[in-house]
Amino acid sequence: MKNTTSAQTWHAISTAIDEFWSAREPREKRLLTIGGIVLGVALFYSVCFAPAYEGRAELREALPDLRAQLAQMQAEAREARELQPAAQGVPPTGDALRQALTDSLGAHGLQAVQVTAIGNSVQVRGKNVPFGDWIGWLDDARKQNKVQVSEAEVTALDKPGQVDFDATLAPATSR
Repeated sequence: MKNTTSAQTWHAISTAIDEFWSAREPREKRLLTIGGIVLGVALFYSVCFAPAYEGRAELREALPDLRAQLAQMQAEAREARELQPAAQGVPPTGDALRQALTDSLGAHGLQAVQVTAIGNSVQVRGKNVPFGDWIGWLDDARKQNKVQVSEAEVTALDKPGQVDFDATLAPATSR
């Protein structure tokens, strides 16, 4: 039903346009044709061409500023990369390292561990300590206090998961 109505509507419109056009004299037809062409060109210009042309001009004006911003951001990123090692700070040594590791051991629940300063290094000894707790603490100490294991001796005990350890930690020389 809809197709029939739609076809009838288009037929009625087409008929009305044909009647209108047939009733015009050649001079009117020529003026209407020229007016339609001018209107079409103006519509095309205002909808398609003008916004693209104006947008291009705006981008051309903004491009030097955007390039300057990019150069500044690249320079700042380069400076940040250069400053990154200094931002990591100097690793503690001697008694400062001993105190930092003692505090860290306490925070991890490893109170029964001996910590002794030996020059710039620290010796850490533990008896009957859960291996997982010790390794977890060692990883955190390495990250937070910037230390590395220079020597370590770990002995497994008869009780599963328990170890005795003796490790010497020194300030990390490179990251």
